[in-house]
Amino acid sequence: MNCDMDDMENQVEMEEKTRLINQVLELQHTLEDLSARVDAVKEENLKLKSENQVLGQYIENLMSASSVFQTTDNKSKRK
Repeated sequence: MNCDMDDMENQVEMEEKTRLINQVLELQHTLEDLSARVDAVKEENLKLKSENQVLGQYIENLMSASSVFQTTDNKSKRK
């Protein structure tokens, strides 16, 4: 009977170890997925920042070329 109890305890321990190992492996995969996602988001962020700079420069160039956005000299208009 003592042998059966030891076998049952060993079986429970093995099941618990297996469950924990599976949980660790699942968490490792989740971490790998999250890490890959973070890298992808960082890359996309850099791309969007670059595009934003290009668009900002384009808008500045358009504004400087347009007479609507040129500064007016109020003193010369006053008589």
